[in-house]
Amino acid sequence: MSTQMKEKERQIFRHTNSRKGRHIAITPENSSMQHLVYGRIILDQELPRVEFSTGNSESGLICLAGGCTLKAEGQSITLGRHDSIYLPRDTDVEIATTDAVDLVECSADVQNKYPLQVVRYADVEKDSSLKFQTGGASNSRTVNITLGKNIEAGRILAGFTTSEPGHWTSWPPHEHAAILEELYVYYDMPAPAFGVQFVYTNPDEPEFVGIVRDGDAVVMPKGFHPNVSVPGHPINFVWMMAAHREVEDRQFGVVTVQPGFDQAGSGLEASRE
Repeated sequence: MSTQMKEKERQIFRHTNSRKGRHIAITPENSSMQHLVYGRIILDQELPRVEFSTGNSESGLICLAGGCTLKAEGQSITLGRHDSIYLPRDTDVEIATTDAVDLVECSADVQNKYPLQVVRYADVEKDSSLKFQTGGASNSRTVNITLGKNIEAGRILAGFTTSEPGHWTSWPPHEHAAILEELYVYYDMPAPAFGVQFVYTNPDEPEFVGIVRDGDAVVMPKGFHPNVSVPGHPINFVWMMAAHREVEDRQFGVVTVQPGFDQAGSGLEASRE
């Protein structure tokens, strides 16, 4: 098997938060993603500024920590923790911080140009279809949809999920490969915390089972993808998705639950309200 083929079949990318500046970790060229691209932008007083162009891709940023000022489309926008922004294709972007900032970048190629849109986390918190608790005694978690039906976009969907310590998330197991590809980026899980991620179309022969830690990312082009945290620690992750068909397939919560675990729905029903 060629090195390129092995790289395309790779499912876990380690330590994607280990470098300052803007670094693209996952693309269709180095993974099984067809459209989805994941990058990280980490700035501080030593490296306080970065510039880039979105090119032929729409891009979404979620601020995981700190704050920054972003300039694009003639606007100057301040982002704080958990705020998000949607950036159109063919847009020049400048990001600067006076202290420190950690941004997750989600992007995908699109044909059309949609407007720049800012999403304040305070507004997400007020909408019970964008922030909601779901699950039960051993799989309780909070889902935050920051770039969902609340914005106009072509392919990307993104947000973050936080679990209770020792709990499962993405449970019951679900999949949506017919319309969406996905990846998870784990965050706020300082050592010794870790989780275990599963990706499988056949539970007897999983495509991936592995330990995941802070800064790791796992691609999910298809298959069910539950995970679990170790006792005493949560599993927290940014999830990002790209629709196969622009606009038409951009639907959160449209999933197939693994047969045998489908008696009580998907746990994502609140997002469809």
